[in-house]
Amino acid sequence: MKGDTLFDNFKTISEKEWKQKIQYDLKGKDYNEEVVWDSPEGIKVKPFYHADDLEHVKVKSTQIFSWKIGQSIYAGNAIMANEKALKSIQKGAEALRFLIPEESIDIAVVLNNIDLSIVEVYLNMQFLSKEFISKTLSKIPQSKKIHFQADPIGNLARSGNWYTSMSSDIGLVNDLVSSEIENLLSIDVSLYENAGADMVQQLAYAMSHANEYLNILQEGNTLSKLKSIDFKVAVGGNYFFEIAKLKALRNLWDVLANAYEISIPCHINTEPSKRNKTIYDYNVNMLRTTTECMSAVLGGSNTVFNLNYNAVYKKDNDFADRIALNQLILLKEESYFDKVENPAEGSYYVETITSQLAEKALILFKAIEKDGGFLKQLKNHTIQNRIADGARKQQERFNKKKTVLVGTNAYQNENDKMAQELELYPFVKKNPRKTLITPIIEKRLAEELEQNRLSHE
Repeated sequence: MKGDTLFDNFKTISEKEWKQKIQYDLKGKDYNEEVVWDSPEGIKVKPFYHADDLEHVKVKSTQIFSWKIGQSIYAGNAIMANEKALKSIQKGAEALRFLIPEESIDIAVVLNNIDLSIVEVYLNMQFLSKEFISKTLSKIPQSKKIHFQADPIGNLARSGNWYTSMSSDIGLVNDLVSSEIENLLSIDVSLYENAGADMVQQLAYAMSHANEYLNILQEGNTLSKLKSIDFKVAVGGNYFFEIAKLKALRNLWDVLANAYEISIPCHINTEPSKRNKTIYDYNVNMLRTTTECMSAVLGGSNTVFNLNYNAVYKKDNDFADRIALNQLILLKEESYFDKVENPAEGSYYVETITSQLAEKALILFKAIEKDGGFLKQLKNHTIQNRIADGARKQQERFNKKKTVLVGTNAYQNENDKMAQELELYPFVKKNPRKTLITPIIEKRLAEELEQNRLSHE
């Protein structure tokens, strides 16, 4: 061997030379038409990426520590929720997210015998209550580690109403932050993914949503007391793009935090998207959630919560819970997804897409702010209309089978019958009620097709 290393014996190939080789192999066909495709976000995806692509991309190194395996639990009954939590911990769960439907739930019972120094706890409260939070802080040892996930703006976007009123909710946020409660605020980005927003929209809305809180706290002179912020993100099936989405989210948050001259950690908890889940050939959902959880880990999530393969149409059950938890355990313990820090860092493809998503999201974010901000655009329905437009484009691709969901709009099993299996209503519920704004509605791609199949069983 002439060189000191194996690589010294190979000539460095430039990006231009690779492209020329591809064009030669295409035998006269147009390079841009044959091998370059456009993503829904307007990004042109090339057939290969090269070190030259990173010349104009700032690769930011972010220290991501070991991610935690999450388990979601409904806490309508405090004793039963606690029992399920303890069993989940024994089976490998390292983080617990409790859905708290009302203030009367005794959180001390829910968290009984759970070591908060080891187990991460998230409280997905369906209300906003200073009394509930204060009681939790006073009754629970190590309660500073609990993530309260307060998000009144997210509730407005999802339900169309504030918890109480704008002035009351915003005043309470300022009041709670002034108490220097750790892990208080959360940004629910999952709503935008599940409603059909593209990735640029999700990122821009996440930043604009967060910026509303930063503005509120700055005006209330409490911004300096904000300790951290959570982002709850839904991860879809576009594997590499979803990795890039999470990396871009961290980069954008750093930009926003720097603009306010604050240094606040960004905590990301993720779950698979509901958008592409189906009731027919439901076992395929396990494949979808596996790759989505992989994207979540490689993108730098702090905690990953899986989605049961039959969550769309069936109530919680031990078997589905065990499968969902085991998927994450297999990724962590047997596939060693916790042994390498920042595994996607330096990838020409992922870093380039990360940069492009962040740039496009930043442009949209600035446009939202120039127009008055996130709340104003929610109230005049600009946000809802843009998401609806993105959802419509996704639906058209699904209907034309350009987006394939195996077992649903392609390779259907005609013998698959589901009418007698539905324990939950799996479609958008139409419940007319009075709201301040039009809420953002989550909707799965397969709903119309599934309803048609059910009607013909």
